[in-house]
Amino acid sequence: MAKLYFYYSTMNAGKSTLLLQAAYNYSERGMTTKLYSFLGTNENHGKISSRIGIAANAIKFDNTTNFLEDCNHSNPKIDCILVDEAQFLSKDQVRQLAQLVDQSNIPVMCYGLRTDFQGELFSGSAALLAWADTLSELKTICCCGRKATMVVRVNADGKVEQQGAQVEIGGNERYVPLCRKHFSESISTGLCTGWKKPKE
Repeated sequence: MAKLYFYYSTMNAGKSTLLLQAAYNYSERGMTTKLYSFLGTNENHGKISSRIGIAANAIKFDNTTNFLEDCNHSNPKIDCILVDEAQFLSKDQVRQLAQLVDQSNIPVMCYGLRTDFQGELFSGSAALLAWADTLSELKTICCCGRKATMVVRVNADGKVEQQGAQVEIGGNERYVPLCRKHFSESISTGLCTGWKKPKE
């Protein structure tokens, strides 16, 4: 039976790499996948890219995308749906993906962040935590070596930003994964312990 999967983590845990590996495994067996990524997640619109240098074309989704309409009329038949940046899904879109699992027996694998830079759940992540059949935490580490579960947003000087839009695209130059202890310290002091100035 097909399932709705949610693979969640903080930044730099290899979510996109695992998604691309799963897509490759399906294609190697002659099966058809449909890859989605949030509109405008990086410079390569329409691509899912990993930090280790692998990439694949993807369909861009935004808050107007209807996954039921998009996937129910696909030819050839879809063997698996893979969604990158799943934290940006709406609650309705998560339910659409659940319907594709339950009614069309298509496995759906979603990969995304659990919480934002203020320690709050993204709406898509909250819905997936509630609706997914299988939850898997992907792990990365804080600067102290403990498991990173949170992320802070920093400016160009490494100062922690505590206000701003929930959605702001960026990589290592803007976001730092931290354990809860160092997240709390960074929020209270305004300085990020694990921040390193990006190489030019």
